[in-house]
Amino acid sequence: MPKASPSPSPPQPLPKTHLKNPLTTLFLITVLCSTFYTLSSYRSTITPPPKPKPKPKPKPTTKTHFNSPNPITNFTSLTHQTTPPPPIFKTHHKNHTFNPLQQYPPKKFQSCPSNFTHYCPCQDPLRERFFKITKMLHRERHCPTGESEILRCLVPVPLGYKKPFVWPKSRSEAWFSNVPFKVLTESKKQQNWVRLVGDRLVFPGGGTSFQKGVKGYVDVLKKMVPLESGVIRTVVDTGCGVASFGDALMDYNIITMSIAPRDIHEAQVQFALERGLPAMLGVLGTYRLPYPSRSFDMAHCSRCLVPWTQYDGLYLMEIDRILRPGGYWVLSGPPINWRNKYTASDGTTIDPKKELTRLEDLARRLCWRKLKGKGPIAVWQKPNNHIECNKRNSKFHKFCDKNDDPDDGWYKTMDACITRLPQVDHMQDVSGGVLENWPKRLNTVPPRIGLIPGLTSQDFVDDNLMWRKRVSTYAGVLKSLSSGGYRNVMDMNAGLGGFAASLSKYPVWVMNVVPHDAEYNTLGVIYERGLIGTYMNWCEPFSTYPRSYDLIHADNVFSMYMNKCDIVDIFIEMYRIIRPKGTIIIADHVDIIVKIKSHTDQMSWHARLLDTEAGPFGPRKLLFLDI
Repeated sequence: MPKASPSPSPPQPLPKTHLKNPLTTLFLITVLCSTFYTLSSYRSTITPPPKPKPKPKPKPTTKTHFNSPNPITNFTSLTHQTTPPPPIFKTHHKNHTFNPLQQYPPKKFQSCPSNFTHYCPCQDPLRERFFKITKMLHRERHCPTGESEILRCLVPVPLGYKKPFVWPKSRSEAWFSNVPFKVLTESKKQQNWVRLVGDRLVFPGGGTSFQKGVKGYVDVLKKMVPLESGVIRTVVDTGCGVASFGDALMDYNIITMSIAPRDIHEAQVQFALERGLPAMLGVLGTYRLPYPSRSFDMAHCSRCLVPWTQYDGLYLMEIDRILRPGGYWVLSGPPINWRNKYTASDGTTIDPKKELTRLEDLARRLCWRKLKGKGPIAVWQKPNNHIECNKRNSKFHKFCDKNDDPDDGWYKTMDACITRLPQVDHMQDVSGGVLENWPKRLNTVPPRIGLIPGLTSQDFVDDNLMWRKRVSTYAGVLKSLSSGGYRNVMDMNAGLGGFAASLSKYPVWVMNVVPHDAEYNTLGVIYERGLIGTYMNWCEPFSTYPRSYDLIHADNVFSMYMNKCDIVDIFIEMYRIIRPKGTIIIADHVDIIVKIKSHTDQMSWHARLLDTEAGPFGPRKLLFLDI
């Protein structure tokens, strides 16, 4: 009630009201006040019914996944720009009490049984028995699908696990307790792949075809291909062993994607990663390799047991797809130098002389040119374009359909056809454009930028500048980045590769992952920068062993997959592949950050929340997790 004035004036009449008697007016006011007081007193004694939810506003992002049977994985939806970000950060918002999981508080994840220590969900030996061995289908990715199969626990570390040696010492030594497998140390003992010396694995640089060691092998090779010029930057090594070849190429500023299946040579890729070398599980089998066309400057096979001449040359045509125009294919071991070696490349007793004849005929069909060989090594070179090839008999060359997407590398069945190169006008032109030599290539606008609708050269320049600033911020938090505290790095949503490019001055390598269904297919751009990476669907586990990476960067990954699968499964996969004492950086909308942190708090991990360049009230936040 308003205070009475010392000289009260009569109240002004209400509009359209003609009560002339002030006592009548006072009486009516008293009745109304009494009525409202009684009603409010009554309502305060009962529980109010829930208010109807307002109609949701349209969101610019995808809806949340609500189908998981596990209640801790049911999250609220993103709001992004429809509402201001909930205040959660210190100093700016001290009174914040928002809890996105009030109804279903997160529970601490359980550890998996000890037999999951080296578990690779998509390369499970038990699951592969249900698939045919034809075209190595059983060695392809076969990921868990049912609720009872999907990993919902935390993979344990092996007994006695130790932090890997710091680069470059890790090139030659690793702790046996981290990769406790003796198969290669015994079966390849005479070939010097790896030795067990006390509690350490030692990598002397040997190999089946490296009779003088890998250094001597590369000394011969560099007389045949320009390893020292910067022309060759990206290499794929099929059947890589323990990645000794990729390790040797590091001395020439060449980065090698070393691939091998999980087979009888158990853990060869795991050995490579433990050494700090780029590697992933992969096989030339039924599906295309998960890389775009024209990715690699050189491909290498040293007695890799790939049946190159079978299936109408299917596998050599796949190598042709991923080789750049003018790129090199290096083959050593059978059937090369067949007079001294009488075992075919597929491990059989087929006449190696006839196999070499078939192989050379297949290379001619691809319009490759054979360079002069030296000893057990032979090198072919892919043409810069298909002008001359198109002039030949079309029946001799089976080109892929014009509607075929040559960059489709995710569960795409291989076809025995020659991938078409972009058309050019003159014989001296390079299909797809000329690339700069390394290291200038890293920050030069890649030719493919002009072929991606919606992206321009200026976008590339701006992206570079943005990531230099962001990585500078990261380096301020990751104190050991420059001193070798991190070596194997993954970018789960790499975009144009700006994050990896900005890390080039540090002693790290980066696996750049581009989701296969991303808005822009930028993996080809990443390779044209002289970086490496792969396609991926983060609703599935990655093709690697547990404890592969020291640092994982997830930029907008969780918001991208909110409506596609349970984002907690992605989080569990990140835990599987991160090393103990490693770091995860999550950059995403503040809603996502709050949800992820609610889980990591249950793990007693050290978490740091930071603002992005947008400041304290920007919608994006950073979450640093020390495992």
